[in-house]
Amino acid sequence: MSSRLVALGVLVVLAVSACGQGAAGQAPVPSTRIVVTGGTSGVLVPPAALDPCALLSPQDRSTAGINVLGVAKEINGARACDWTVPATFGVTITVDERNGLKDLEVARKTATKTKVGGRDALKVADANAADGTCAVLLGMGEKASVQIDVSNTNFTDTPLACERAVTVAGLAEPKLP
Repeated sequence: MSSRLVALGVLVVLAVSACGQGAAGQAPVPSTRIVVTGGTSGVLVPPAALDPCALLSPQDRSTAGINVLGVAKEINGARACDWTVPATFGVTITVDERNGLKDLEVARKTATKTKVGGRDALKVADANAADGTCAVLLGMGEKASVQIDVSNTNFTDTPLACERAVTVAGLAEPKLP
């Protein structure tokens, strides 16, 4: 067996054994076991453990027309992930652990109440501005939310930006707590 395979095996064992443990001196992040229709089970993570870049799998990205990897970043103290498809559009998903839908300051004239996967949501776009931007905000309980922002590179075609934002929201929503 090559030394590369042995090293890879050691890394896999270390990664698996560290699963669910916090950083040194910290308690592990709590999770809740849920039962999904059909008898399969999964782990539902609290918003604090939610990685915005993990909300879109490679298959999800393909479905949404995103052919690049996400880049982790921080926006106003919230974790975010940014995907920029050159010369086409960009998507940013932000996890806000402090503000539910009711807490967010959104201009009501540009917001439309909607549902995504049975979850309360707001679609925010200014059709009069026709600036090629749209956002879908998903509620995660009373005090947390996820925001999906889409901007078309040419800053035109707001309906297309909203179509993209709704698609991404639909792909990310099943992974939310």
